[in-house]
Amino acid sequence: MEKTIKYIGLDVHKDTIQVAIAEEGRKSPAMSYGNIHNTPLHIDKVIRNLKSDGTQLSVVYEAGPTGYGIYRQLKAQNIECAVAAPSLIPIKSGDRVKTDRRDAINLARLHRSGDLTEVYVPNEEDEAIRDLSRAREDAKICAKKAKQRLSSFLLRSNRIYTGKTKWNKTHLAWLSEVSMRHSAQQVALQEYIDTLKESLQRIDRLTNQIKNEIEHWRLKPVVKAIQSLRGVSMIVAVTTLAELGDINRFKKAKQLMAYLGLVPSEHSSGLKSKKGSITKTGNGHVRRVLTEAAWAYRFKPKKSLQILRRQQGIPESICDIAWKAQLRLCNKYKALSNRKVTQVAVTAVARELIGFIWAICIEMESIQENRLAA
Repeated sequence: MEKTIKYIGLDVHKDTIQVAIAEEGRKSPAMSYGNIHNTPLHIDKVIRNLKSDGTQLSVVYEAGPTGYGIYRQLKAQNIECAVAAPSLIPIKSGDRVKTDRRDAINLARLHRSGDLTEVYVPNEEDEAIRDLSRAREDAKICAKKAKQRLSSFLLRSNRIYTGKTKWNKTHLAWLSEVSMRHSAQQVALQEYIDTLKESLQRIDRLTNQIKNEIEHWRLKPVVKAIQSLRGVSMIVAVTTLAELGDINRFKKAKQLMAYLGLVPSEHSSGLKSKKGSITKTGNGHVRRVLTEAAWAYRFKPKKSLQILRRQQGIPESICDIAWKAQLRLCNKYKALSNRKVTQVAVTAVARELIGFIWAICIEMESIQENRLAA
């Protein structure tokens, strides 16, 4: 005899969790179970109570700042759990009342009806690499702001650098020789310079740590393989794989393009059809690094010395995909840049670049399966 299922909705906050239950079938409405503390001990206690009558539990909660701790805790107990995408939860038009109790009941009801969209939950190793990658991205943002503040301070003080390139060794040496009229300004200048240097050193430390961590990462062969593509550096490769996890879960490249929000938005009705800018849904971290990588295709197709070094030890089939990508994407940029804004052309190249990354991941999976079978 099959066990009946209880659908559990959790509205999770830092300190508390609102719990709701929807019994199997559409006849009984979803009901509130109560409020509990957000601790592993209290979660285990309510789970034991809910399954004490022998029913099977299926739990859902929204993705949010609390992470995937509850998901992993329940999975360790062989309890079905899903993490719902908040932006794709159906909302009734005209509903202006929002409470934790209502949110939990709504989650349980929608989970029972199958109207929720689950997010991909990375394993702990992938999430750790992702956190390191994001820490480096935050350091880059801090360094950018430090440069802006220092430049603004020098401009206000009429200290103008006459060199061609800023933030290189020559520019930093010039900064150390700048003298201000008042001691207070000199202290302020030194603090701005020290802040910038600390940010740059932090970026270097995190970059080196990422290099060390990927040596033991399960996706190391894939990281190396997609670096055979032009413009895809180690940071771009690690960011893409750490944020997306298992790229092979996408059956088609177009699904991955849409997931990253790189496809045009559309509003069509009747005989009218209008396409707009890209949707910008999904993971913005990957979309940003892909756009940066796409700028490398402004130039003619060429296997530079750097690309040849990165392709050493890479299977020939992967290198062939990388060369096809160069031929197609360089020509695409050239064709689009003649009749569209440059940024639009770069975005179009980024959209197709993730398609070639997907193709390399699929090819790598096939190569690894053949090696295991041999």
